Amino acid sequence: MTDTPAALPVPAVAAHADAVLDEIGTAVVGMRDALELALAAVLAGGHVLFEDVPGLGKTLAARSLATALGLDFARLQCTPDLLPSDVTGSSVFDPATREFVFRPGPVFTGLFLADEINRTAPKTQSALLEAMAERQVSVDGVTRPLPAPFHVVATSNPVEYEGTYPLPEAQLDRFMVRLAVGYPGAAQERDVLLRRVARRQEAAEVGRVVDADTVRAMQAGVEAVAVDEDVVDYCVALTAATRAHPALEVGASPRGSQNLLLMARAVAVLDGRDYTLPEDVKRVAVPVLAHRLTLTPTAWAAATRPEDVVRELLASVPGPATVGAAR
Repeated sequence: MTDTPAALPVPAVAAHADAVLDEIGTAVVGMRDALELALAAVLAGGHVLFEDVPGLGKTLAARSLATALGLDFARLQCTPDLLPSDVTGSSVFDPATREFVFRPGPVFTGLFLADEINRTAPKTQSALLEAMAERQVSVDGVTRPLPAPFHVVATSNPVEYEGTYPLPEAQLDRFMVRLAVGYPGAAQERDVLLRRVARRQEAAEVGRVVDADTVRAMQAGVEAVAVDEDVVDYCVALTAATRAHPALEVGASPRGSQNLLLMARAVAVLDGRDYTLPEDVKRVAVPVLAHRLTLTPTAWAAATRPEDVVRELLASVPGPATVGAAR
């Protein structure tokens, strides 16, 4: 689908988003903030990396997000023996026609879940680079476009290193946000157990709230929101500060500042505003920038975390004195 849909107004986008999050909340407990950022990333046209310990519902969250948004969903369990063709597809000889026929892989979908992406080899990880950056794959010298919308949600286990392959910087940079779910509180964990007992089955059902065309119209609504130049300058200043920080060997690229602005605009729309505030930038700065930063050996040895560096910069880089009035 190549036609550009009509943009939905901001109140309609916010209303649809609230309905989607409420529906997901019937199956996923205690992840409202993370899911809101994941939905904002989808509406901003980006990809999401969930990085946290096993058993917190990351896969359920991704599947529920796809279902509520009405997107086609495909899940691929990443393993060390996975091949690039298992992701993109390959040409198979058809004896009846005596021709090679392309069989599309699971990446030809609306929302593609790469489960435990750090368990597959770099060669297979890199098969997603073109898909994530250009919404297309090249197989046997032929470039094939992916459906629209197309988004990747990947999960990663940060505490186990046996048989894993850390994502390279180029791959991490393709993800708009990296999110951590965290352990639920006692009351939330109790709610998870009670819901499981009440539904009398393992699977949690989530209904469809919108469809793919509506998602594209919501994305167009986010794209139609203008941003004050002071907010743009603030995004640039934050990103530039990462390149000069003594604890960082590599700072965020211009893609980082662009994604920072796109995410800030998306969370503003989800909040029902057609203008972006510096607070929106501050809210998304850690999930957008932290995974793009490379620590120096000294900082790594001192147990410094990229997230702490971003928070330090948020406290030290001055924000805009004034922002243009809401339109």
